[in-house]
Amino acid sequence: MTIHAPNAYASTSPLKDTRSAEAAVLGRITGRIVRAAGSRYTFPELAAALEDNRRFWSQAAADLSGDGNRLPQDVRVTLLGLAAFTARHTPKVLSGAVGIEPLVAINSAVVRGLTGEAA
Repeated sequence: MTIHAPNAYASTSPLKDTRSAEAAVLGRITGRIVRAAGSRYTFPELAAALEDNRRFWSQAAADLSGDGNRLPQDVRVTLLGLAAFTARHTPKVLSGAVGIEPLVAINSAVVRGLTGEAA
C-alpha cells in the first residue's frame, strides 16, 4: 500500500496539466479583455489585458518555434500564424481602429482546443 501512495498523488498527465494551465491563463486574459472593452472608462485595464495577451502569444510563439516542441508541424504553423495576427492586431485595437472580436474569437477557440471542448 505504501509503495503506491506516492503515485496516488502524482499527476496523471503532465501534458494535460500544462494544457489546462494554458487554457486557464488564456481564458482569464480573454475575460479581462471582454470586460475592459465593455466600458469606455477602462482603457488602462484594456491596455493591460491586451499586453498580457500579447505576452502570452509571444511566449507561445517562442515555445512553438523551439526544437523541443512536439506538436505536429501543421498545428505549430497555425498557432504561429495566430500569434503573428495577434501581434499585428493588438496595436490596432489600442488605437481604436479595430475591435477586440478577432482576438476574443482566437483565444476562445484555442481555449476550447486546449480543454477538448467542441466548437
